Amino acid sequence: MANSSKQPITIEATINAPIEIVWDLWIQPEHIVKWNNASDDWHTPKASNDLKVGGKFTATMAAKDGSMSFDFEGVYTKVEEYKLIEYTIADGRKVSVVFTKDDEDDEISKVVETFEPEGTHPVEMQRQGWQAILNNFKKYVEEN
Repeated sequence: MANSSKQPITIEATINAPIEIVWDLWIQPEHIVKWNNASDDWHTPKASNDLKVGGKFTATMAAKDGSMSFDFEGVYTKVEEYKLIEYTIADGRKVSVVFTKDDEDDEISKVVETFEPEGTHPVEMQRQGWQAILNNFKKYVEEN
């Protein structure tokens, strides 16, 4: 069943790394291409990022077998270093990514991502896909 509402979806991950490292690996294109995929049969062969209000980003997401690809792109609407990134995806949906460090341990950070779902795929499928990408990010950060 497709989603007909714009009820935002929230996903999160707690990452064993300082907020500065989490931030840098999230925003730098040379790292984005290494973690930005929901499953092992997809990858991100190229990415660009101009992290500033009004700046644009693009991540080309592609099936490894070459059967399909698409550009995930948007424009930044708010940026607070080490704290918050908000952007609008090319199709008009809004996304917010909040970065926080643990109050008691500077080596632990949390990423909370909230996004408006699209109306074609089931909400749970979208949640799982975005969570899988965030989980890959967590794994990448903790291994590097």
